Amino acid sequence: MSKQFLKNIFTSNNSFSSLVLRVPVGIILTAHGAQKLFAWFGGYGLEGTGQWMESIGLAPGFLMALLAGSAEFFGGIALIVGFLTRPAALVSAFTMVIAIFSVHAANGLFMTNNGYEFALALLAATTALVIQGGGKFSIDSLISDKFYK
Repeated sequence: MSKQFLKNIFTSNNSFSSLVLRVPVGIILTAHGAQKLFAWFGGYGLEGTGQWMESIGLAPGFLMALLAGSAEFFGGIALIVGFLTRPAALVSAFTMVIAIFSVHAANGLFMTNNGYEFALALLAATTALVIQGGGKFSIDSLISDKFYK
C-alpha cells in the first residue's frame, strides 16, 4: 500500500465534530451488530437474523447476517475509538444503503411504518465521517500526527 493512500485514510480535519458523530453512531451500530451476531439486546443472533434475511431475499441468509452484523459491530467499535474511521464509516454507509433498499424503502420514510428514516440518518452520519475522517480525538489522529506530519 502506498504511503499516500495510508495518509489519506488516517488524516482528517482537526475538529470536534467527528467525535460528536462517531461516538453515538458507533454505539448505535455496535448495539445493532450485537443483536445480529450475539442475540444481545433482544436480537435474534446469527441463526434467527440469517433466517429473516433469507426470507427477504438476502441469501445466503447466515452469511448476510454475519456480514451485516460484523460491519455494524466491529465498524461501530472502530467509530467509537476513531480507528480506521473512513473505512469503517464507508462499510457502515454501504450497509445502510442495503438496509434502506432491501428492507425499509417500500414502507415509506417514517419508522412507525418500518420506514427508512433511521437508516437514512445513519447513512448521512457515516457518509459525513467518510468525508471528514476521525477528527481531533481519534486513534486515526494520533497515527496521522506520528507518521504523516
